Amino acid sequence: MAFYSEKGLKRFVNAFRFSFAGFKATWTHEEAFRQEVMVFMLAIPAVFLLTGNNIERVLLIASVVLVMLVELLNSAIEAVVDRVGEEYHELSGRAKDIGSAAVMLSIMLAIATWLLILV
Repeated sequence: MAFYSEKGLKRFVNAFRFSFAGFKATWTHEEAFRQEVMVFMLAIPAVFLLTGNNIERVLLIASVVLVMLVELLNSAIEAVVDRVGEEYHELSGRAKDIGSAAVMLSIMLAIATWLLILV
């Protein structure tokens, strides 16, 4: 929060730096995110081999990116919940379960998108 008052290009540079730190932290601490990035890396060439339609390509790529986005948000929720306290609390468990459900829903959407376009 020390750079919150920055404006213009400096703010943009700081935002990029913090975002990169977020990717690095998620990559380091979240196995699921690493797996989703690997799926993304496999999906990119597959998209160009399996379809010639640019709209279909965008939908296929976006569905995998959506999974990674939801995973980033879920990881942030889990980090905040773990920071608040290690003792079990019903609301903490609920927050983590809801984040996990969001990831599962995004994965189901990605699978449905790939099946509907490619089958």
